Amino acid sequence: MDARIDRVVTSGEVTVDDTAHEMENNTWVIGDDDEAIVIDPGHDSGAVLDVVADREVLAVICTHGHPDHVAAAIETAKRDEAPVALHPKDVWLWRGAHPDDDPDIEMADGGIFEVADVRLEVIHSPGHTPGSVSLYCEELGVVFSGDALLASGPAPFCGEFPDYPGQLTAVGEHLLTLPPETRVLPGHGDETTVAAAEKRFDSWVTGGPDALADDA
Repeated sequence: MDARIDRVVTSGEVTVDDTAHEMENNTWVIGDDDEAIVIDPGHDSGAVLDVVADREVLAVICTHGHPDHVAAAIETAKRDEAPVALHPKDVWLWRGAHPDDDPDIEMADGGIFEVADVRLEVIHSPGHTPGSVSLYCEELGVVFSGDALLASGPAPFCGEFPDYPGQLTAVGEHLLTLPPETRVLPGHGDETTVAAAEKRFDSWVTGGPDALADDA
């Protein structure tokens, strides 16, 4: 198996209710020497495409519709005329960054993307947003969790949790049921594992959102 994963970190600014928030995002590029899929292109298509290099981009997948994850989606996809994938429940968020362009693929739970002889399974994991998804690659033992789950726990957006109980439910039912050794590659910050997250899960439940609101 030749598939590998590259990480790109980009920075940008998101404005919510007239308040600017600095964001640093992970973009994940999964593929081999010939082709790649880009997950959460973040703020800077140039930085992402520098890592992609001369590989063909098969798809650009956005784990959810927040602007710090989708801002560079159209530009990243355009070079190779790749489709952009997003869950339909997050199109209303997508329009904040791309009012005149629609995603090409409406993702659904259980959907499959293939690249470099591995498969990415779509796991609908709502809570952070209604259309949040994670992408599980069994062959590589990784799950790309977007903002459903960071190393620090469930991720807020600009200090707020739109649906903290729903996000915990998604983590508990859909992510912590993966093999314990599975690497969790999130939308922000360092990676973790399913086993490490499982050990902390009860503290996220009892601590509530106030204990985590400053972590992302």
